[in-house]
Amino acid sequence: MKILCLLSVVLLTQSWPGFRGPSGQGSSEVRDIPLTWSETENVRWKVPIPGNGWSSPVVQDDRIWLTAATDKGRSLRAISVDFHSGALLQNIEIFHMDVPAEVNPKNSPASPTPVLEDDRIYVHFGAFGTACLTQSGEIVWKTRLKYDNGQHGPGGSPVLYGDLLIVSCDGRDVQYVVALDKRTGNVRWKKRRKGYQAYTTPLIVRLKEGDLVVSPGAFCAIAYEPGTGREIWQVCYGDGFSNVPSPVYGNGMVYICTGFQQPSLLAVRVDGRGDVTKSHVAWTLKRGVPLTPSPLLVGGELYLVNDSGIASCLDALTGEEHWRVRLGGNHSASPVYAAGRIYFLSEEGESVVIAPGRRFRKLATNRIDGRTLASIAVSQNSILIRSQTNLYRLSFRRPGKK
Repeated sequence: MKILCLLSVVLLTQSWPGFRGPSGQGSSEVRDIPLTWSETENVRWKVPIPGNGWSSPVVQDDRIWLTAATDKGRSLRAISVDFHSGALLQNIEIFHMDVPAEVNPKNSPASPTPVLEDDRIYVHFGAFGTACLTQSGEIVWKTRLKYDNGQHGPGGSPVLYGDLLIVSCDGRDVQYVVALDKRTGNVRWKKRRKGYQAYTTPLIVRLKEGDLVVSPGAFCAIAYEPGTGREIWQVCYGDGFSNVPSPVYGNGMVYICTGFQQPSLLAVRVDGRGDVTKSHVAWTLKRGVPLTPSPLLVGGELYLVNDSGIASCLDALTGEEHWRVRLGGNHSASPVYAAGRIYFLSEEGESVVIAPGRRFRKLATNRIDGRTLASIAVSQNSILIRSQTNLYRLSFRRPGKK
């Protein structure tokens, strides 16, 4: 049993299988990663990635996967990179469109992050298409989920639960959450809901009483039974839309950002049933709430950075603010916790690293070239950062190692 537990920890530190890592909440068990870097320090390799895309890198074993769009957004592709050397291994067209994809200038047709499991890679391009392929590059299945991405393009990433691939499809025309059979791509369940466009990634919450998949939509966040799609509870906030941040869970609560216009953050107890808007919201924050980056929960503290670079630390149980600091820059990437530190990444390529705690303590500021909107990935004692043109692997160089 002890050996199995140790093996489980090792596997967790080696893989970053989907958006925001193994738990979907931006935390890693990796300990030995750099605190500082630059274009000349702690760069194991830097390789150009063809095309345009803001999906985060995902890692399993010795291979990194990400998605990109080429041919002015007509060709949607899956790309694999060798973890050790940075060599481009595969560049596979998954979908081809006659007309270029319509997206917000800040977005890309390849912004949703793939998810990995065993020999399978699941890629998602919003309404432009969803597919499964093998590590060798064979396409297992392809489908197109019917909804209108809206003027902004695709955003939310898929998540895996058992034999299901679950996707939030909150379009400009219709809104629903769907579970696909991960082996075939066929619909296993589909639940319509009212709202407007949203771009969130669902979160799997594992509870003794029964697991939940929490999916924020434009006007309400809904918790479903993952295996069946049965609605367990919903919390409504009314004035949100174009939501992007993914929820996080801890302390018996799920923390949900409500979207544009008047963004709020709700701390919602997860043991409710039905409409819990008036009964299970423990506290609400209305100041400094992000429109794009997801929250980060570390122990009893909740960390936020809003789009204009103002970071804050809150008591996760009460919402009390411990500190608020301007980091600088604009922020789209979600923060990451690894090696006992919190890493923020601005759109301008600057990373601010801090120590977690109720007192703000900056440990380092680092910079790489180019725009950086994709969230950081952490795997095998390395940090992976995708810029507009390149993928970086940042790690310590060991004596005698190339």
